[in-house]
Amino acid sequence: MKLELGNFYVKDIVFGDETSFNNGILTINKEEALSVVKEDEHITEADLVIVNPGDKVRLVPVKEAIEPRCRVSGGAVFPGVTGKLIQAGNGRTHALKDCSVLVVGKHWGGFQDGLIDMSGEGAKYTYFSQLKNIVLVADTDEDFEKREQQKKNHALRWAGMRLSEYIGNCVKDLEPEEVETYELEPVIKRSEEVAKLPSVVLVMQPQSQMEESGYNDLAYGWDCNHMVPTFMHPNEVLDGAMISGSFMPCSSKWSTYDFQNFPTIKRLFKEHGKTLNFLGVIMSNLNVALEQKERSAQFVAQIAKSLGADGAIVAEEGYGNPDADFIACIVALEDAGVKTVGLTNECTGRDGASQPLVTLDEKANAIVSCGNVSELIKLPPMETVIGELQSLARDGLSGGWEDDEILGPSVKEDGTIIMENNAMFCGDQVVGWSTKTMKEF
Repeated sequence: MKLELGNFYVKDIVFGDETSFNNGILTINKEEALSVVKEDEHITEADLVIVNPGDKVRLVPVKEAIEPRCRVSGGAVFPGVTGKLIQAGNGRTHALKDCSVLVVGKHWGGFQDGLIDMSGEGAKYTYFSQLKNIVLVADTDEDFEKREQQKKNHALRWAGMRLSEYIGNCVKDLEPEEVETYELEPVIKRSEEVAKLPSVVLVMQPQSQMEESGYNDLAYGWDCNHMVPTFMHPNEVLDGAMISGSFMPCSSKWSTYDFQNFPTIKRLFKEHGKTLNFLGVIMSNLNVALEQKERSAQFVAQIAKSLGADGAIVAEEGYGNPDADFIACIVALEDAGVKTVGLTNECTGRDGASQPLVTLDEKANAIVSCGNVSELIKLPPMETVIGELQSLARDGLSGGWEDDEILGPSVKEDGTIIMENNAMFCGDQVVGWSTKTMKEF
């Protein structure tokens, strides 16, 4: 399986008469783009706004991030979701780099939505403050979930995917500035030089705990709650097979942009044939019942052992209940003789004194921490708010609150905010590009 990602680096984004890309300038026909958004009759209001790093802009509630792309070899960018089911990970896909499509609710937020500051102290907490962003700010007539803490955000998320495909199409027939090639030989047909290197597998645990459809991450459009651990080619992940869900506190979320650019996968490709033999990805799931957790852990360990893995990296989307899956998976791998490193955030409480993971085991002795979800963040007012600032307090965003007997409301009268890291959009970046570090005192 050979994937070519043709990259076009965006230097600036403007609105104009024709959606096009020329000399680093991405021009978007706003009227055409909004007509693509409004193909879904459930979208009642929509606008596009361009924001850049350093802008004095706060975005909330942020629901999704997607990299604009087009599949040059034909078919939907997100097979089984925005078009017919085809194999991802083969052929040529073009991508607009250094930018993203952000989906923001015009009014209503929920537990799974987050906040992005494009400048100031808050900008350091999320990767997306570094990108040039096309912001779709919209509302829907999905009244049945407006006041629900947990929202599927279906109309807005799907609108974001359609918009990213529309924008990405403008580079379909152009020659990219750079082509990244991702290719792995079949596991049993690798050269002697590669085969003798330490063999490593990446175990991904995307969010899949909700029994009702519409909330969980999707694999080729299939709800990950319905799957058992599956061996996947890493190219599939990078090429649109995985879609972010609408569940989990937002700092723990893996956006669709994260799946498309998964840094840990790219680093394993870089090391393949040099320091290690990258076997591929075991796509696991996160469960609710203990028996389900144990079953998935056994599946993962069996697949890894059957592949001949010497080592594994386990990455968890979420925390709390999923910690049991995370630790069980690490223990099962270690019991099978596979040396394992875990990637996760922690929930150590606002004071940092609580047990970091719900479940612990002495065999999980190599854990990379991406930060404390409960850390309190205080941010000054921002000149411009896109969306609705009050949603942080009113709508049950996982890091915000309407009132607290000690801290008061999350949103102060002057626009100052106080919140937990939980509400920072994809803030912990377990996927591999977290900038957070540990300090000893």
